[in-house]
Amino acid sequence: MSTYLLEFYVVGLGVVLLLLEAFAPNKFKSKSCIAIIGAIGLTIILGLLIAGSYCPACKVVPDWLSRFYSTGGYAIFFKGFALVSTILVLLMSYDFRSILNKYTSNDNSDENTGEFYVLPLFACAGLMWMASATDLVSIFVSLELVTITFYIMVAFMRRNVGSLEAGVKYLILGALSTGFLVYGIAWLYGATGTTDLTNMTIVNSPTLLFGLSLIILSLAFKVGAAPMQLWIPDVYQGAPTPITSFLSVASKAAGFGVAITILRPFIESAETGNTVKMILVTLAAATLLYGNLSALAQTNFKRLLAYSSIAHAGFMLLGMAAGAFEFVLFYLSTYLVMTFAAFFILGIVRIQNDSDEISTFDGLSKRNPQLALALTIIMSGMAGVPLTAGFIGKFLMFSAAIGTVPMIVIVIAFISAAAGFYYYFKVIRAIYWHSSENTTSLTVPCISKVAIIILTAATIILGVYPKVLEPLIGISL
Repeated sequence: MSTYLLEFYVVGLGVVLLLLEAFAPNKFKSKSCIAIIGAIGLTIILGLLIAGSYCPACKVVPDWLSRFYSTGGYAIFFKGFALVSTILVLLMSYDFRSILNKYTSNDNSDENTGEFYVLPLFACAGLMWMASATDLVSIFVSLELVTITFYIMVAFMRRNVGSLEAGVKYLILGALSTGFLVYGIAWLYGATGTTDLTNMTIVNSPTLLFGLSLIILSLAFKVGAAPMQLWIPDVYQGAPTPITSFLSVASKAAGFGVAITILRPFIESAETGNTVKMILVTLAAATLLYGNLSALAQTNFKRLLAYSSIAHAGFMLLGMAAGAFEFVLFYLSTYLVMTFAAFFILGIVRIQNDSDEISTFDGLSKRNPQLALALTIIMSGMAGVPLTAGFIGKFLMFSAAIGTVPMIVIVIAFISAAAGFYYYFKVIRAIYWHSSENTTSLTVPCISKVAIIILTAATIILGVYPKVLEPLIGISL
């Protein structure tokens, strides 16, 4: 089975589910079962991807597609990343259906939510094409497929003012980002005479560097890095929680995947390496400072995770500037595990308490001790406490950066990491030290319970035995 067909399978699955939702509504007791069917279908496709990764013949790309598409490099990793992320988003959406119904219909029915469970599949296909794109044109087309899908999903809760505001902001800034990308591609084509990254001749010319800088600005929007990070807090807070997690993890990972594909030749080139590294180091320092220092004052858990997402992007940019691309893949893997676990827990609290504030977690240790323990482990992991996945990820970033980037940036990264302990442990303090007037026990749905257990366990396992990920990232840890 050829792996280049997997994206078509994902699109086909999405089209089939759309047709079922439109023409066979009486066959479903609820629209949300589309999410379960989609998750099962993507799990099968993930199995095909894993099987194909061990079959050299399955990775062969036909000549008509080879100009724009490749299964080499880190393509398999990012395809799997996109599939796993989308599966988790669909499962989270299923448990989040009561909030979706509330803000999409007058009678709290699910008649208007069917498309919501299908759109992530089309975004997933775009993310997978981005992972394999080797030409600036194919990168642009696949990126826009993802972005347009997110425009709809972010503003899907149309009866919620915050969701509509988030959608408008994301649309305007996304269009600006697209402009930077197209203009940068035009300049790069003018400097090199091609859009094919595999055949691009790298020269140290002002024209090429200007075009590359515009592309970096556009990619900064995708990964949530300075100076294109201002949209993140408002959009993350207003978007439906499953879509916020999708933006925070899958979209960010795809952005870094494209950044590695485009920038790696320029970073490794003697002609442009120092200049590109300096740009990335500067962006990393600004992103770390903004993300971590802004998170200190947050009282809303969703906004805290938004600024945290910016901070994590800073650490990964630090790894890219150091040329440690495999370490960036490891960091992304740990980030997926911890972030999705946090959003699953946030979704449960949001459904039952109708609030995203950190104060909502007051007394969680008494309302649901197991959930409190899981969130404590996740927050500790994000802060970088030893024996958690987050510690290993940050350790790898620092080990790669020391000696390869200016010491002032290392100092900024250490200060930023220390700041993380304060705002992450603010949540833990609310769980155990603050009391709440609401003493009602929190009920955890079965799907969310299984997901939280697996993701929390993975946070510990990757912190104790990170070698589990060696086959995925291709290096020895």
